[in-house]
Amino acid sequence: MNAQELRDKGTEERGKLLLELRKKERELRFSIAGREIRNHRELRVVRKDVARLLTIEREDALNA
Repeated sequence: MNAQELRDKGTEERGKLLLELRKKERELRFSIAGREIRNHRELRVVRKDVARLLTIEREDALNA
């Protein structure tokens, strides 16, 4: 997701998305460690999405 799509969502929606992404990140870490999947790039994408969400939340907190 890009930053503009995330900014358009509400705070509750972003919170739910953040929980989902963190769950997915945890599952990917264990899958990679157990050598169940080989696509390490997907973990990188999820981490960047989490960082984008946290950045947008921080911007909203500072602007309020």
